[in-house]
Amino acid sequence: MNAPRAAHKALELARSVLEIEADAVRALGARLDGRFLTALELIRKCVDEGHGRVIVSGIGKSGHIARKIASTLASTGTPAYFVHPAEASHGDLGMVRKHDVFIALSHSGENAELLHIVPLIKREGARMIAITGQPKSSLAREADVSLDAAVAREACPLNLAPTASTTAALALGDALAVALLDARGFSKADFARSHPRGSLYREALKHAADVMRAGRKVPAVRSGTALKSALRRMTRGGMGMVAVVDARRRVKGIFTDGDLRRHLERITRSRVLRIDDVMTPDPRRIRPDALAAEAVQLMERHRINHLLVADANGVLLGALNMHDLFSGRVL
Repeated sequence: MNAPRAAHKALELARSVLEIEADAVRALGARLDGRFLTALELIRKCVDEGHGRVIVSGIGKSGHIARKIASTLASTGTPAYFVHPAEASHGDLGMVRKHDVFIALSHSGENAELLHIVPLIKREGARMIAITGQPKSSLAREADVSLDAAVAREACPLNLAPTASTTAALALGDALAVALLDARGFSKADFARSHPRGSLYREALKHAADVMRAGRKVPAVRSGTALKSALRRMTRGGMGMVAVVDARRRVKGIFTDGDLRRHLERITRSRVLRIDDVMTPDPRRIRPDALAAEAVQLMERHRINHLLVADANGVLLGALNMHDLFSGRVL
């Protein structure tokens, strides 16, 4: 075979592999049903109510996928670890307790090493979830819940090497992990705590003080200031707002571009208005040691674009807006 034909064949085969595996994953979505929800609830109760853990097990290629699923669960807030089924028979089964959930992966559902330890897991009182490509297999029958990871065919041209089947099992494990993440209220900050060496940790655990504007960069005027002077300070500040403070720099109010639009007719009619006449008194504010992510939540919940940062005594320390949160890579 000449080089161009060989290259063309390689590309066609690669595309075929990707299409077969993509089809296998898409087919999983159509088959998801109440069994998935039952498995989800088993794990949630195990962790949140029984203080248990998730043990994931498999051998061969399924073992590699099991390790990845255990790692994904653990990094998204569900305590999980991998146990090799052969090692389980030689002492590692002592890690399994009655409040745990055991997830067993086997495409055939007839793996001897896994089936050998099933009675021991049940005797301990742990619940079992099977992820298998054979819904009528021995492993599926013995499980409390069996999740169907069957595929129409492997992506291997010989239909032998685990390819589409391992992709499907991995995707199903990811679906469980992400559904659990949402059900258990796992946040970006929680995720960052389990990744302390990554950039996400530095970004998700930023505090309001890390992203706020401070000092002279915060447009602020004293209570009683003429509105005209306050508007000039707001314009120079470039934040679309001006904070209103007392003589001890305690927050009294805020005046924003939105307030200007709302009071425009009143402002144009009067020449003697003070900032106190049109400001929003006692505005929303946040402590400097609060997570920047909390600032995002506060601004979204109250539909505001600016947030003042103050200490426990209400003294103005800084201010931030959505642009600052974007620049700080919080959003």
